[in-house]
Amino acid sequence: MKFETLMLQTLFGASLLVCLLVLGAMLTSRATVASVAAGDAPTAVAAVTAGTAG
Repeated sequence: MKFETLMLQTLFGASLLVCLLVLGAMLTSRATVASVAAGDAPTAVAAVTAGTAG
């Protein structure tokens, strides 16, 4: 029982740490909506062009 409890506590701690790191990265990100949309524009245009060509 002790081993299982230790494993569950370790998993909980690791999961909490990952969640906090991801949340922190999202909150401190400097990316704007325009820059993200501009970054994906060539892929979207290529997909639309390929779909209408055939």
